Amino acid sequence: MKAISAIDNSWPSQIWNSAHNLAEVPAINLANLVPAGSRAVMVAPHPGDEVIASGGLLQVLAHHGHPLELISVSDGSASHPGSEVWPERRLSVFRPQESAEALRRLGLPLHSLKWIRGGFADSALSEREQQLVPFISRYLRPGDVVFSTWREDGNLDHEAVGRAAAKAAAQVGARFCEIPVWAWHSSAREEHQIPWQRARKLRLDTWTVARKRHAAHAYASQLQGEPEIGLQPSLSPIVLERMRLPYEIILM
Repeated sequence: MKAISAIDNSWPSQIWNSAHNLAEVPAINLANLVPAGSRAVMVAPHPGDEVIASGGLLQVLAHHGHPLELISVSDGSASHPGSEVWPERRLSVFRPQESAEALRRLGLPLHSLKWIRGGFADSALSEREQQLVPFISRYLRPGDVVFSTWREDGNLDHEAVGRAAAKAAAQVGARFCEIPVWAWHSSAREEHQIPWQRARKLRLDTWTVARKRHAAHAYASQLQGEPEIGLQPSLSPIVLERMRLPYEIILM
């Protein structure tokens, strides 16, 4: 693998590449994030969110032998509305396969990984939020550290799953942490919306970043849009560029 070069500053000004507060975010080590003996639980709204949000964290957890559980709430089958190339029936099968390959690329122990697939309808998770809470809490234990998408991420599914995961964690006595995803791609003028006082920076080495980007490319269905029907790729070049950052931000 080639070494990762410095971030190209030619991209549009967004929070991830322009916010002044980013440099001031304090670092956190894994021991303070997930104490020894605690299990880490990642609750992902869609296939791929676990890699885009926290592919580095997942690698670090696996490297240190932490017990890990992944909850995939939906199958992501509504990512290409109106597409004949990627109809929902095809995506419902293909996207979980993409996730399995992505997790393999991260080096996660798939033979021992506890992976729950919820099968909830993609793009309608906010309508099922009340059902999501007992579903998630069923798989949590006291003392877990639960990670999910930020409750103000700017995506209805992300926000609903974040709220449900927070409630479920509180019910069972687990610790809850949030990870912004799409919020980073808001205009730099919106950086005040990030709760910087809660933010912590998990630093990643060059190879961890490279594996994370390699894993993201397992999501073939998300890498190309369909301009003829007005669909942009979910994993656009600027999203992939953000994944070159040598850290992940977690809201404590």
